[in-house]
Amino acid sequence: MSDIIRKHIIFYGRVQGVGFRWHATNFANSAGLTGWVQNLDDGTVEMEVQGVEEKIDKLVTYLEGRSYVLIEKMECKSLPLEKNEWEFHESGW
Repeated sequence: MSDIIRKHIIFYGRVQGVGFRWHATNFANSAGLTGWVQNLDDGTVEMEVQGVEEKIDKLVTYLEGRSYVLIEKMECKSLPLEKNEWEFHESGW
């Protein structure tokens, strides 16, 4: 399980009201990733995602390719793994 990582990512740009969380959730679940995604009050989107780094990178690339999404900046940091997490879901509002 050493190839599994967890990342905390804040997405800046046009990322709310454009289907970002819906697309993230569907792609992440189909790729076998776990974690969550939520809108923040400042207009950013926060995500914690866990899985193989290559699949996490593919998730970000997929989100960048959505027609109404415009990711201007991302802040990313590594986190400890969550052991009892089985899916990826939308959180918050």
